[in-house]
Amino acid sequence: MRVMVIVKANQESEAGVLPDRKILADMGKFNEELVKAGVMLAGEGLHASSKGKRVRFDGAKKTVIDGPFTETKELIAGFWLWQVRSMDEAVEWLKRAPFGGGTEVEIRQVFESEDFGDALPPEVKEQEERFRAQAAAKRKGD
Repeated sequence: MRVMVIVKANQESEAGVLPDRKILADMGKFNEELVKAGVMLAGEGLHASSKGKRVRFDGAKKTVIDGPFTETKELIAGFWLWQVRSMDEAVEWLKRAPFGGGTEVEIRQVFESEDFGDALPPEVKEQEERFRAQAAAKRKGD
């Protein structure tokens, strides 16, 4: 199963304060463990919401909203995409992460085609598989 591990933003990350060298080194070691174990598929930090935009859809109307966004507790500072056997395994990995200071991290399961059962038409499933293969080939070619 794939899970997205979502690191919540805080006042420092929203102010654009970068982690110190020790935190970066500790996180680098943790990420290396994840890669060696075959768990980590992707992982990135995100710039502050002041550099972001939101697009609100209301029928045919699309409204662009410039950051910063006010509710820090609802913002994301970074993420991982992990391949694990279970949610329990994801939790065990996350407990080893070098976080402190009240950091809040959320783990959410990523939908797979099989999760939709008969509701997913075969042609949509085939299309999804084609898209994933094309995207993977494109990444390898870059």
